[in-house]
Amino acid sequence: MDRKKFLKNTAAGVIGVATSKVVFNSKPKSTFDIMSKNVGFNHLPMSTDQIIKHKTMKTVIHKADTRGHANHGWLDSHHSFSFASYHNPDRMNFGVIRVLNDDIVAAGQGFGKHPHDNMEIISIPLEGDLEHKDSMGNSTIIRQGDIQVMSAGKGIQHSEYNKNHDTAVKFLQIWLFPNQKNVTPRYDQISIIDFQKNQLNQILSPDQNDRGVWIHQDAWFSIGEFENDTTIDYQIKKDGNGLYLFMLEGNAEIEGQNIHKRDGLGIWEAKDIKIIMKKGAKILVMDVPMVIG
Repeated sequence: MDRKKFLKNTAAGVIGVATSKVVFNSKPKSTFDIMSKNVGFNHLPMSTDQIIKHKTMKTVIHKADTRGHANHGWLDSHHSFSFASYHNPDRMNFGVIRVLNDDIVAAGQGFGKHPHDNMEIISIPLEGDLEHKDSMGNSTIIRQGDIQVMSAGKGIQHSEYNKNHDTAVKFLQIWLFPNQKNVTPRYDQISIIDFQKNQLNQILSPDQNDRGVWIHQDAWFSIGEFENDTTIDYQIKKDGNGLYLFMLEGNAEIEGQNIHKRDGLGIWEAKDIKIIMKKGAKILVMDVPMVIG
């Protein structure tokens, strides 16, 4: 699909296209209103022994090859949750996580200026360089080893392009519903490249004085890269939160579930979990409220 058709097929201009000729003359629908339709969360039935062991713990597994997929030539995207032309009523969100897109943008291509409001938007480059510009006056490059966050609040416009003209850029874009609406838009970006291996490192929280970037939501993100087999006992940060674990590389065993590269595993109604990371694994752990609002 070319970029003009992509724009038309994306809900009310939530995502733009890479061309300076595109101009948004009409007022777009609210990002929050569009993305909050038909949300919920679903789980797969657990086995009897899991029910006995965990009593209340619930899980859902999203295997990598079950994600939505769209290849537009300039953009190759996998969607863990319903997005743009991919709609699956059983895959709308996990708690306040509404979007988890695993994107590859071709050399020199990208998303032209487009609007958002009342959404916390997190970008994590995995390979290459992503050029960002926005209506707040920010003009930056985010690279592998960085994390970027925008609180869209009352409304922003931004663009994202592959900075390089010879290689693709790969990045995750994650959207969370905020716990406050119509806040003053804000931008933050840090490097996470120097965090320690063989442990989970916090990269996002609700506290601006804490480690990592911060957002308007009671969510905590951690990332870990493992050179050795490692067992981690993870304590969920807040009552009522669940975990969504996204395997970036390698594999792990989590509460009896084996997950591999680009698999996602959601867990809720639990206090803590055990993660057995295998050598060479890399994981993103998202600790998020299960209720929107």
